[in-house]
Amino acid sequence: MKSKQRIVGITSKGQATIPADMRKRYKLKKRALIVDTDKGLLLLPSPEPEDEMGSLKGLFNKTADELLRDARKKDKMREKTLEEL
Repeated sequence: MKSKQRIVGITSKGQATIPADMRKRYKLKKRALIVDTDKGLLLLPSPEPEDEMGSLKGLFNKTADELLRDARKKDKMREKTLEEL
C-alpha cells in the first residue's frame, strides 16, 4: 500500500486539520485515538459506544449495559434489605 504524506498546519492551541479525504478513508468523525509510538504519532478511529469495544468488555465479557443492569440489581437488593431493618 502506498502511503500518503501531507503537511498540515498546527494552531497555537495544538490543533491540526486532518485532510477531508483522509478523514473519510479512515472513518474519523468527532473523536480519534492518538497513540505515541517510537516512530511518531499514530491516529486511529475512536470506537463508537455502540460497537461495544470499550475497555470493560474485554475484562468482564459483558457489555456496559449488562454491567450497569447487574450493578443496579445489586443496589435494589441492598435498598430492600435496608428498608426491612
